[in-house]
Amino acid sequence: MTVNLPSYYTSLPPFREIFSKGFPILTYHKIGKPPSGVRIRGLYLSVRLFRRQIGELRDAGFTTVPLAEPHRLPLSGDRYFALTFDDGFRSVFDLAMEPLAASGCRATLFVVADLIGRYNEWQVAAGDRQESLMDENQLLEWLAAGHQLGSHTCTHPWLTRLTPAVAREEITSSKKKLEDRFGVQIMHFCYPYGDWSPAVRDMVLEAGYVTACTTDFGVNTINTHPAELKRITARYRSRSLRQLKACVAKWWSAQTH
Repeated sequence: MTVNLPSYYTSLPPFREIFSKGFPILTYHKIGKPPSGVRIRGLYLSVRLFRRQIGELRDAGFTTVPLAEPHRLPLSGDRYFALTFDDGFRSVFDLAMEPLAASGCRATLFVVADLIGRYNEWQVAAGDRQESLMDENQLLEWLAAGHQLGSHTCTHPWLTRLTPAVAREEITSSKKKLEDRFGVQIMHFCYPYGDWSPAVRDMVLEAGYVTACTTDFGVNTINTHPAELKRITARYRSRSLRQLKACVAKWWSAQTH
């Protein structure tokens, strides 16, 4: 089946059928225009487009609900979704908080526990430009606004490339550090780079997380493993859009055969 997607996620109709098949989770990284010299422009979304996206969903009767195990999610119908932000960039605090409040949306922010108030060291090491991450006070304001925090490890590594002991430390210590620092229960995890394996997934569950988010495209059903939640990325037009279209076509093919 041919799926005609818009060049970036601003129009609900192409996704309505997919959303009706399960629980969608939309994911973002940075809000604002991409500065010159950045390596991955698709990680940015303008405030205007962000407002349009969540406003369109709200106007269509969609409501955000917190992340939870698939059997606890409102899977019937097509009027619920979750919003997630990876990494904890300062631009999310500066530019997304007001649109979220205006639309009545609640979101989960996956924080790199050792880099709070610092910068995107994992991207700078790969040759990208330095950008600020939220500090403690900003994260407290995020929580006070009714949003959630989740863990994105301590340092944002490729977990499958680490020894089991180091991977387990990244997963478990980040949870404890965030809980101790902010006095909230950290129930949700997100795999950096979408990099996971069954062994890493099991470490996440052993650490006491309720869910874990991947970067695998799709919606979630009662049969989705709680530590393998699928998400749909909102992004600008980029080379990766071709891959996104291919993912949609592959997903539809699996549903119709």
